[in-house]
Amino acid sequence: MARHIAVIGSGVTGISSAILLQRAGHRVTIIAKDFPAPFETIDPISQINYTSPWGGAHNRWVPPHPSNPVSILEHPLSLTTFSHMKSLYQSHPKTAGITFLKGIEYLESPGPEYQSLTTAKAATELSLPGCFRLLSPSEFPDQAIKWGCEYETYCLNPMVYLSFLLRRFVHRGGKLLKHTLRSPAEVFSLSTTSTPALKNGEVDAVVNASGIGFGDDPNMFITRGQTVLVAEDCDATVTRQNADGSWTFCVPRGFEGGTVIGGTKEVNDWESQPRPETRERLLKAFAGTYPKILNKEGGLTVLADIVGRRPSRKGGPRIEGEVLNLAGGGEEEKKGFVMHAYGLGGRGYELSWGVAERVVEGVEGFFRGGISGRSYNGWHTYKSPSPSSNTFNTQVCATGSA
Repeated sequence: MARHIAVIGSGVTGISSAILLQRAGHRVTIIAKDFPAPFETIDPISQINYTSPWGGAHNRWVPPHPSNPVSILEHPLSLTTFSHMKSLYQSHPKTAGITFLKGIEYLESPGPEYQSLTTAKAATELSLPGCFRLLSPSEFPDQAIKWGCEYETYCLNPMVYLSFLLRRFVHRGGKLLKHTLRSPAEVFSLSTTSTPALKNGEVDAVVNASGIGFGDDPNMFITRGQTVLVAEDCDATVTRQNADGSWTFCVPRGFEGGTVIGGTKEVNDWESQPRPETRERLLKAFAGTYPKILNKEGGLTVLADIVGRRPSRKGGPRIEGEVLNLAGGGEEEKKGFVMHAYGLGGRGYELSWGVAERVVEGVEGFFRGGISGRSYNGWHTYKSPSPSSNTFNTQVCATGSA
């Protein structure tokens, strides 16, 4: 039975979830304050909390390990997302905003999850797709690096990609409502009478893909990220983890979008303006790590400074269902189902389709079970699927291969 599902948020999690709910046969409306637009038109101050435009965005494999429980939960989501990205790229190579290329990792102080990683383990235990190769010390950029690898991955031009997804959603009957909400519960009070733009009728369930949430989750916090957009292209997405905990990386956006060089992770730092000294440090650090990106004059052409706020959450993202008591009391009390999908930090793009699949599972599971009693403890769907649900072939890359 088709239901009307309202998705709060038009970032990568919200739009991906809306598309899969639509594919499952539901009527879907995306409700958001901000919607995708050309990157050059996004206001860096008034839209700083619209996280998706400011992402790189790329996929890095984070090996699951008991020392990092969240990584164990997130790894299957990243595998699912890779599969979706590969399919979209193959069917729309020139319009989806997706580029497949080589990923390179350099680590100065590798943890056990990296030190134990072998080509065989990448294939049999982690099911990494495409080619994977450990780098030899002769391929490291300097002596501070102690471990490195390369693998097949993808990068996105965020606003090209999200605009592509949004068009697909609308062309297949999806509805959009530009509206500022103060709570997921507010959505259930909307109707075609009170809100004529809500063309799908009264809402049967809500997906909360609001990124940073509504201020009622004590585990949420923001992580400020500052990066630099340069005009030069790069032949790989390169990430360096330094011994002091800082990062050096580049993300080629493709589609005439330049390359993002980063970056910072500054917890609870609300500064919206870029810091000039940070820009200089980021550019110098990456040029030293991967000088192939430099132009003929030995420099980089800066197009813009980027400051964004990653919607981070202690314990990992919230992907679970909740029944809200909406009004009144007693037996006639009205209830509404909300499927939460927020707090993905800096991994929104690389987990997006995996999260979207869990959203559909949660929503449809709720409709099968219905509302019973005062509480709803059912659809905590943030669980690792069985290993057989994501099957890829990992190839050994030849030295110097792309």
